[in-house]
Amino acid sequence: MIRVPTASRRTLLKTGLAAGAAAIAGVRPALADTLAEVKKRGELICATEMEFAPFDFLVGDVYTGVDRDLIDEVGKELGVKVKYLDLPWTSVLPGLEAKKFDFVIAPVTITSERMKRYSFTVPIAEATVALMKRVDDASITKPADLAGKSVGGQKGTAQVAQLAEFSKTLPKPIDIKEYVDNNQSYADLAAGRLDASVNSLPNLGYVVSKRADTFALVLPPFGKPSYYSWVGRLGAEDQPLTDAISAALVKMQDDGRLAAIQKKWFGQPIALPKTVPTPAV
Repeated sequence: MIRVPTASRRTLLKTGLAAGAAAIAGVRPALADTLAEVKKRGELICATEMEFAPFDFLVGDVYTGVDRDLIDEVGKELGVKVKYLDLPWTSVLPGLEAKKFDFVIAPVTITSERMKRYSFTVPIAEATVALMKRVDDASITKPADLAGKSVGGQKGTAQVAQLAEFSKTLPKPIDIKEYVDNNQSYADLAAGRLDASVNSLPNLGYVVSKRADTFALVLPPFGKPSYYSWVGRLGAEDQPLTDAISAALVKMQDDGRLAAIQKKWFGQPIALPKTVPTPAV
């Protein structure tokens, strides 16, 4: 895990009074082209939350997961090194908008509302929403059995939003508990403080594969078919970076690198669109 050092006031003044003042205020100067700046710098600064296995997590102090493998290959295609910032999920997208870093590699579900605010790459994984229960809970055999029960999920995610919509279709509403990260939800589920946890099917499938003695999937998934992508800022200065990263991801689909990464983490390759799909949610 690499963190970006804070520039000193003296260094900022050397870059010019206007640029320094903007940087001290926490806002980077306007750029003609973010991709050009990244290549000139030789470094792509990305943010994620490293509490989202198998996409982003820590093994000791080492950042690992699907996104790490993917972005390292993208960095090779762009000819730059990659720096990774570990941030709470609730600060990742606001940090992008505030220009604290170049790009978000946390898996972000493509939704109609988010497309109004962010620029999405081609999908990096499926994101259909599912539920997980304790393996010994015979009262839950399908998603509708969660009526009147408690379900935990990560605050501010599309998964929790879809759970809230699903709850409206049930005879009794689901008691939705929101957490800072999904691991807290899983801990409360294991301890009996929740009846289920909500997340994407790939995430929950990974958790169940590691803790089959504790958890089980509730099938079929209840969510509409959806996808995870990475995101950049909207606007003419930032779109070239998003387009370049998408092109690298498509190249990885074509030459088999994406399939190899999927097999490593999901057990099998999964076909993904080569363009940004129209969101179902």
